[in-house]
Amino acid sequence: FGPGTVPQWFPFYIYDAEGNNRQENITDWALEQFQTHYQDPKITKWDIFHYTYALLHHPHYRQRYAANLKRELPRIPFAPEFHPFAISGKRLTEIHINYEQQPEYRLKHIENKDLPIDWRVEKMRLSKDKTQIKYNDFLTLAGIPPETFEYKLGNRSALDWIIDQYQVSTDKRSGITNDPNRLDDEEYIVRLIKQVITVSLETVKIVKGLSDLDQEQFLNGFLSIFMMQKEITVKKTLQIGH
Repeated sequence: FGPGTVPQWFPFYIYDAEGNNRQENITDWALEQFQTHYQDPKITKWDIFHYTYALLHHPHYRQRYAANLKRELPRIPFAPEFHPFAISGKRLTEIHINYEQQPEYRLKHIENKDLPIDWRVEKMRLSKDKTQIKYNDFLTLAGIPPETFEYKLGNRSALDWIIDQYQVSTDKRSGITNDPNRLDDEEYIVRLIKQVITVSLETVKIVKGLSDLDQEQFLNGFLSIFMMQKEITVKKTLQIGH
């Protein structure tokens, strides 16, 4: 997310102000629309949730609605096929939620033999060609695949986000120091970097495997699948929210 942006969240479940009365956030109306359009009564609300998650990662979709996404809620069209998107979206949610359980991508460790082993981070720096991260004076991580940077969180890659966020910093107003280093797990940040690269590469692979969306699909949808939002049909285009 970029500076000053307010992200929109669309959970599968919603609760009342006290955190009780859990309800499914996808409406019965939306479920009926999907089942009718794809002529498949076995489609579930979880399928729709995963379908939407995959669609929001689709490069054609993000390009088509780049301007709109900056000022309004996403419009969700019907893809040519439902289940490939739902399956892809489910896998994307699995690796994005459980990123710390993903395999570590194998990077080359370039160590400064004149210094003692050191896993502490102060401020990491990415090389100009984006193939290496200077982790600290002792360690450089090399061999980052260029595809890693194709997976974006807002306007920057997931790896760029890690490099920026995982540094020691002190708030000027409060004087509070934020230190991401873990005394009980000194290699956590190195491991996280490798796992984020794995997640990024698999995300890019999954997204590139999604079928294309043409102009007709962008106009063949409906509005508002979520209970918290208003259900109004407009030009047969689905929008998550109102």
